[in-house]
Parts: sequence; structure tokens; C-alpha cells
Amino acid sequence: MKFSIVVFPGSNCDRDCHHVLTRVMGQEADYVFHKERALPATDCVILPGGFSYGDYLRSGAIARFSPIMDDVVRFAGDGGLVLGICNGFQVMLEAGLLPGAMRPNRNGRFICSDVRLKVENNRTPLTRATQEHGLLTMPIAHADGNYYAPADVLDDIEKHGQVLFRYVDAKGRPRDSANPNGSLNNIAGVMNRAGNCFGMMPHPERASEAGLGSEDGKVLFESLIQGRG
Repeated sequence: MKFSIVVFPGSNCDRDCHHVLTRVMGQEADYVFHKERALPATDCVILPGGFSYGDYLRSGAIARFSPIMDDVVRFAGDGGLVLGICNGFQVMLEAGLLPGAMRPNRNGRFICSDVRLKVENNRTPLTRATQEHGLLTMPIAHADGNYYAPADVLDDIEKHGQVLFRYVDAKGRPRDSANPNGSLNNIAGVMNRAGNCFGMMPHPERASEAGLGSEDGKVLFESLIQGRG
């Protein structure tokens, strides 16, 4: 499978993603600089974590206007797979590829810690290799991960199974005490209605090797690869 990893000024997880995709998963992956205007032939675009453009204005707000994003939006509109991780998720929200928006963490601080996730929908290209309602452990590292959507939008994405992951406690319960940033409905990841664009705040690429303390993130990349051979 061929992946394209977009590199913005301030991206800092692009190499992590490249390492996991090529060295761990044995796939092809190319970097695509933000000033390019066309994607190479690819099966999946990754928008990695980091602090694109220094998070000026708000996270993802400037990166959304990078030249390459026009073709990313075109690619997504044609049904191409797009995965945004952390800052990449924020960019996708700003670009209108996913519903909702991000607000600062409710405690006003940057948070870097492991979280438990419950898989809410395992019938998607990103989650097909996971267990329904299974639990995963991955790290988060963000200051603006407080997912928000108006009530009608929130009801709509819940109704249509667009919530991918929720923050939960050890028993799989979406308690407020397990919510690290204040996200509505404990949402940690969502997809679009078409089911080809995915955004998540936790970092699967930082949880894909045993030496990092968890391999739970690896299953998400396995899911993507299964669908395209």
C-alpha cells in the first residue's frame, strides 16, 4: 500500500509515521511538502501530528490553506483515505473534511499521557482489524484536544456511527474522570459520513512497537492495509 505523509512547517510526527509505515508495517510511504500542489499516486494520505505553523491563530487554521490541501480535499472528495492524527485532525476540522471543531483543553494546559480508548465503530477502513467495543491504550500530546460540535451535529454523528473512539476508564466506561481534555461525549476520534476521512487525537504511531510500551496503535495501520492489499 502506498502512503503519502504531508509535512507542514512545525510537523514533528511525520518521521514517526514514516518509520512505522515503512519499517514496522513494510509499506511504501513518501513525504509530501506542504508547498506542493499535487499529491503523488497514493492510497492513503496521512496528516501527522505537530504544531503546524506554530499553531498561530488556532491549531490547524493556517495549515488548512497550504497549497497541498486543495489536492488533499480533492482526493478525499474522490473517496481517497485520509487520516489526521492530533494536529492533522485539527487541520481536517479546519478544512471541513470532518465535522466539529477543537477547543483548548479544559484545564488550559498541554497534556501528554497515555489514555484508554474504546472502539465505538469497528466497521470502518481504520478500525476493521479491531474488536467491537475493544479497548486500546495510546498516548496523547496536545493543548487543543477538546472536541466540540453543536448539539444537532453531535446528535447526527452519533446517529450515523461516525464516532470512532471514546476516552474511557479501565472498565470501558466513558466517565468524566477518564476524559483528559473535556471533549463532548468523551470523543477521541471521528470520521466523515462517507467513511473515508478519519481524525483522532491519540497517536497510534507512538504505540506501534513493544519498546514504546504499547502496540495497540499498530492495529489501525493494519486495518488500513487490509482494505487495500
